[in-house]
Amino acid sequence: LESMRAYMQRRASRRIEFDFPDPMAKIQNVSINPPLFNWVLENLLRNALDAMGGKGKISAKVYQEKNQVCIDVSDTGKGIPTSKFKTVFKPGYSTKKRGWGLGLSLAKRIIETYHSGRIFVSKSVPNEQTTFTIKLPVNHHVRGAIEN
Repeated sequence: LESMRAYMQRRASRRIEFDFPDPMAKIQNVSINPPLFNWVLENLLRNALDAMGGKGKISAKVYQEKNQVCIDVSDTGKGIPTSKFKTVFKPGYSTKKRGWGLGLSLAKRIIETYHSGRIFVSKSVPNEQTTFTIKLPVNHHVRGAIEN
């Protein structure tokens, strides 16, 4: 999470604030496939940057619920109507003029198929905030994974 924050912050407008957790904070380890998981995070962060139009705040929160590690990624962009919470994960869905609309559908596949987790829109208020939540099982082995 920290390496992806640093990577994206270097590429973002200076008017974008990043509020991410302390990388040294203790949380239960989960197995991830780093290149695939980083791709999911990069996709969420790029979408957040696009939704904010060069100004706003992206925050991340990591916490534990029972046998799952949860990651919330929030932005202060345009928001997503409640009716589109599931639609955004369908191949071809996009609000952008460019692109194929495959980013979130691939993110969902990576989280569910490779990591046995879940990704979903947990909250969105138009023109205020959108939060995507990733839930990963604590004791699940991922092929090609390292403990993170």
